[in-house]
This record gives sequence, C-alpha cells and structure tokens, in this order.
Amino acid sequence: MANEDKKDFNEMLRRENGMPKIQIVTDAKTIEKYGGERMFFAPPAAYDQVMKRIPAGKLTTVGEIRRYFAEKNDADFTDPITAGIFVSIAAWASEQRQEDKTPYWRTLKANGELNPKYPGGVEAQKMKLEAEGLTIAARGRTNIRYYVKDYEENLFPLG
Repeated sequence: MANEDKKDFNEMLRRENGMPKIQIVTDAKTIEKYGGERMFFAPPAAYDQVMKRIPAGKLTTVGEIRRYFAEKNDADFTDPITAGIFVSIAAWASEQRQEDKTPYWRTLKANGELNPKYPGGVEAQKMKLEAEGLTIAARGRTNIRYYVKDYEENLFPLG
C-alpha cells in the first residue's frame, strides 16, 4: 500500500461497506476456478478477529482464512481480492495501535510465503517469525521470496 503514514488503518478496519454479504457470480470462468457461484465478502474487522486467534508459533494463510469464512457462511468461496487487501489493512492498523495488537506476521500468503506488504516488509515478518521458533527459507535467484519452512506443520485450525 502507498502512503501508509498518511492513512488511518483503524478507521478502514471499522468500515463495513455492506459486508458481510454473499454475491452470486455468473462468470463461468470464475465459477469453474473457485468451484461455485456463491462468493462471500467479509468485512475487514472479521479478518482482524481471525488473525488475533493465531497463537505464537502457529500460522495461518490468507487462503485458510478465506476457506474458513466460506464454510462458516455457506458460500462456495471468499473473494480473494478483498481478502488480501483486508489482511494488509489489519496488519497496518495493528501497527498504528498502542494496544490490542494483531499478530499479523503469523498470517502468510499462499504456500507459506511471507508478505512484503506488511509493515517493515518481509524482513520484519521474518524476524518476528524466527523469534517464535519458525524457520524461514529464501527461494529464487533474482526475484527472491521468503517462505516458512514446513509451514503446513504449524497451521492453526480455524474451525
């Protein structure tokens, strides 16, 4: 996100924007890709609440959170675009608060990848995860990405 220092992420976190809601998708490619037509939209605060449940040394992924919301709300899938945005908003909102912090660094991208859009980028997330006993591995030669080694073994069951 751009201009993080000029935004009030906690105010963004409180916006509901008509969510939660289910939207019926009619695009055949989308239905095929996600396995159904019932797309769920969770408000930003819902992502924050789930992320706060992850204990030290445990992990979740944006995909796991999306799956959890879909199952809990009788939907086929949860919108992937808003999910990524709202997870980032939860992270930045936590950084702007003095209390009630969200351990956002425990929420990974797909395949256990660290999120460069979090406060401090992958270096800060890497330090926080290593402090909790997790091992981080770099992959790639030019476009280096960081992943939690064997992240699946440390996934926290959401529900």
